Amino acid sequence: MPQNKPHLTFFCELGSFDLSALSIDPEIIRQLTELQASISLGLLDLSVERAKVARQLNQAGIPLHAWLLLPMEQGYWFNLDNAPQALQRYQDFKQWTLENGLHWEAVGLDIEPDIRLMRSFEQGLAAGIAAVLRRLLARPAGKNAKNHYLQLVQTIQNDGWKVESYQFPLIVDERCARSNFIQTLGRIIDLPVNREVLMLYSSFFRPHGAAILASYASEAGGIGLGVTGGGVDTGDLVDARPLDWNELQRDLLLASRFSDQFYIFSLEGCVRQGFLEKISQLDWSQKVMLPSADTQRIRRYRTFMRAFLWITTHPWLLIGLLVIPMLFWRWLRRCRGRT
Repeated sequence: MPQNKPHLTFFCELGSFDLSALSIDPEIIRQLTELQASISLGLLDLSVERAKVARQLNQAGIPLHAWLLLPMEQGYWFNLDNAPQALQRYQDFKQWTLENGLHWEAVGLDIEPDIRLMRSFEQGLAAGIAAVLRRLLARPAGKNAKNHYLQLVQTIQNDGWKVESYQFPLIVDERCARSNFIQTLGRIIDLPVNREVLMLYSSFFRPHGAAILASYASEAGGIGLGVTGGGVDTGDLVDARPLDWNELQRDLLLASRFSDQFYIFSLEGCVRQGFLEKISQLDWSQKVMLPSADTQRIRRYRTFMRAFLWITTHPWLLIGLLVIPMLFWRWLRRCRGRT
């Protein structure tokens, strides 16, 4: 169980104008320096303005992670449907980095379904499911897309950077079950990287967020905490209310039982709510109550989920479990008819 003060990395997903205003605030730089924190900088674009901000943060001694993103019309996050664009984005990023003399500690790959696919659920569950099915029929997932991403990870590592992935926690259950059901349905990819950060955002899962965090935290290479505000507009898909200080403090103390690598979403949300100073003054030795009953319930759900995922890899077994009782019932009826 980790006992030391954790290392904090703050996700930052601001447009160039707001990002510039944040980066020149000396108080924010002071607080980040005091926390010895890093920033995972969302590369919404590869502009001159964003390069200037990254250079200023480099000069201030703030370690930076390059959080690669695509244009909205290409899906924004990385998934099975935009592998060629992801490869090209990395090449463009590398050239942009070289031209602007930037330094990065790591490169982050945000693995999530196409944002346009997710937004289709805003029109209702039926519309969302229909969009998923259309996508599956139009672009069946194959090995080529995953091979492209495996190649991308290898290329980044060969270029001298560590690779992080930002993943939904269900990927852990899918991996355990040796399934690819969720990956096929959600168009996501399980990748071998230097550090896998699980997005355990308790704000999305109220009132069970703390239990989900406690259930998955020990299996995360880095623990994603949040959301304190900011990010893309997800409509009514998730609970968009940001964490308050009591909730964030609970999550920080709870996560510290399992790991010393925290990724907080987001920097802009923490600045807006005045959390940086509070985090720097946090007593990490405080006790926090584990939500034991709720956590046990989540673990039972996960056991059921893993069993379901395992069955999806053995369809003939599922068919057998359905057919054999039917055949047995028919045999019994025939036997009774003869007597």
